[in-house]
Amino acid sequence: MKKDNRINNKKTKEEEKKTNIEISNTENPETDTNTAENSNEETKKSEETVCANEYYELNKKYEELNDRYLRLYSEFDNYRKRTNKEKIELRQHASEDIIKDLLPILDDMDRANKVNSESNDLKGIVEGSLLITTKLKNMLGSRGLSEIDCIGQDFDTDYHEAITTIKAEDPEMKGKIIDETQKGYKLNEKVIRFSKVIIGE
Repeated sequence: MKKDNRINNKKTKEEEKKTNIEISNTENPETDTNTAENSNEETKKSEETVCANEYYELNKKYEELNDRYLRLYSEFDNYRKRTNKEKIELRQHASEDIIKDLLPILDDMDRANKVNSESNDLKGIVEGSLLITTKLKNMLGSRGLSEIDCIGQDFDTDYHEAITTIKAEDPEMKGKIIDETQKGYKLNEKVIRFSKVIIGE
């Protein structure tokens, strides 16, 4: 009986404790509210911290990209100015080499003119003129200049420009070039002047 009384007393005490706790929780609902508010504040602070970190990272990346863009723009601007300057210099000095090669021929012409004015030797004058012409052609040939052959050739609009047509005495010359009024030239296989020709019909 005593044991049963003790057990019953223990159960009664435990039930009283539970009841007191429940009553306490019922009487103090502010405790749960405060806990919830504290939890919300902590979550809000955590989110603000995350947002601040993200903003910092994005701002850092923006500054890096902006700095890279400014550097690239500056490099490109310098490159553009440099290339423009080089183009201007190239235009100004592009003909320097060929002019240097022409100077000796110009000297020959000056000497020939001086001699021709003091000489009556027609044969010598003609020979001197031919030598200078040959020298000039050789110099230009070394630069890639070549004459376009046309007499007796079929008319080709890629190389020839027809001035007029005349009746061909030889039937085989019909549609072919009979005469040339102005020589045509190619520079490294590119036509820089068409041959002006007369075609047989």
